[in-house]
Amino acid sequence: MSKVVGFQSGHDVSYCILENGVPVIHEELERFTREKEPLGDGLEMFFQRNTDVDDIPYFCSGNPGGRGGKWKDKCGKPEYFEQMQNIVQKNSGDYYVIGHHQSHAAGAFYSSNFSNALIITIDAGGADKVDPNDYSEPTSDKKVDTGFTVWSGNDTLIERVAYLNIHKFSIGFLWHKATERIFGLSVSHPKGNQAGTVMAMGTIGNPDKYFDVFYGNIVAEPSINWKHYKALAAKSEQEAFDIAAGLQKATEVAFREMITPYIDQYDGDSLCLSGGVTLNCVMTGKIFDWFPKIKHIHCDPIPYDGGLSLGSARYVWHHILGNPRIKWDGNASPYLGCLYTRDDIDTAISKFANQLNITTASDDHVIDLLKNSQGNVISVYGGGSESGRRALGNRSILADPRNSKMKDIINEKVKHRQWFRPFAPSILREDVSDWFVKDINSPYMSFIVKFRDDVVDKIPAVVHLDGTGRLQTVVEGSNKWYYNFINKFKEQTGVPILLNTSFNDREPIVETPEHAINCFLGTNIDYLYFYEYNILISKSK
Repeated sequence: MSKVVGFQSGHDVSYCILENGVPVIHEELERFTREKEPLGDGLEMFFQRNTDVDDIPYFCSGNPGGRGGKWKDKCGKPEYFEQMQNIVQKNSGDYYVIGHHQSHAAGAFYSSNFSNALIITIDAGGADKVDPNDYSEPTSDKKVDTGFTVWSGNDTLIERVAYLNIHKFSIGFLWHKATERIFGLSVSHPKGNQAGTVMAMGTIGNPDKYFDVFYGNIVAEPSINWKHYKALAAKSEQEAFDIAAGLQKATEVAFREMITPYIDQYDGDSLCLSGGVTLNCVMTGKIFDWFPKIKHIHCDPIPYDGGLSLGSARYVWHHILGNPRIKWDGNASPYLGCLYTRDDIDTAISKFANQLNITTASDDHVIDLLKNSQGNVISVYGGGSESGRRALGNRSILADPRNSKMKDIINEKVKHRQWFRPFAPSILREDVSDWFVKDINSPYMSFIVKFRDDVVDKIPAVVHLDGTGRLQTVVEGSNKWYYNFINKFKEQTGVPILLNTSFNDREPIVETPEHAINCFLGTNIDYLYFYEYNILISKSK
């Protein structure tokens, strides 16, 4: 069995292990520090989290320069690099430095089931090689900082078609600046990037009022009077919504204009997307309307830099080593965290025993609690944690989407965030066309789509103010427990949808059983359900 280890150093620190091309684990540092986007060394994390490492021939980084620069002391500890080199040499392997966007592109294409696809990456910027076939740590004259690239994927190979320097085009950098300087929100450690709040604001503003402010400023150094627009945003909530809407529209128009020539030239119907900007699911959901020739879109499940470890490892396995593609059952699994045992759960429970009531419960009983007229909010925990920003059933907070008060209840009492923030509908894949205007795959909550007019009143808790929802399509092959749980809810209510939001409160998604209990006790979540062991927890009175 051949292994590849990929790692990401800098921010969004992570590592992964592929065995015969299949990810067996992918972990992100923030899940353990409990602060978002800490700086760190992905190699250090790998060696601290794994002991049986002597048989690994291939290591790779997806972030040129990530271990160096001004944070070298935190992100590039030499003892771990030396340990890696010794293992590689012992196993007659190699160490590869893969380009930033090259890794994003690989993460998207190789996690898809497409044999051929156009691949587009878009973010704030990262270092790629002038020569994409150069796998050494690049010197300044051999790299380019880009926030937009286009690639062609063909079976095991991906080839670069085009790239733009960030000083010519960088949607991500504009969003960083606006999020921080206009709206006063975080874009880095310790609160993480809060651009999602701005995206939600933009759906309820006037998109034309401030469109011109942002369109034409989608570069690494926007010439915008930030103080002026910060003052405007502070004047009223609606003014802030209008500014966010202008930013969103400028983003969509510029992105569409930028990718149109490449899609026009492309003779296929499959598109892959990655890079942090593709977390803008309002934008990605519109691509189907913009380009009718594109029938299938696959978004990288971890499109931000935490996914670079996986993308670089997949690039090495398929493109460099020439190994055949993996055929995923439904979709590539996002549940790549380590597994926790019954003993781990019991140990965590014992630390809080006097604060908890413990009972045994079935899925049917938990569904009865969800349906209860009191509007119970239930956190669920099981299997490996989801890689990526979105909980998909293993570390989720669930509620009844039919309850018109539920969105306000969770925003105020659980998530402690703005009233306008929406919640996602998890829906059985086979029922999508009965509830949404588009029948699409969205296993990682990558697209926002309009609900059908005739169903909006049935599930008010998951309908955003503009009549849309960021859907997660659920298939049995990806998460058998979650699929069957939603199906049981459907059998009892006629609704194949659950409200799903990430199991956290202003911190990273919970990782360990102890994290889960801590979050449960610190919020007004009504129950915590360890579904693998049918353990139901409530708070002691």
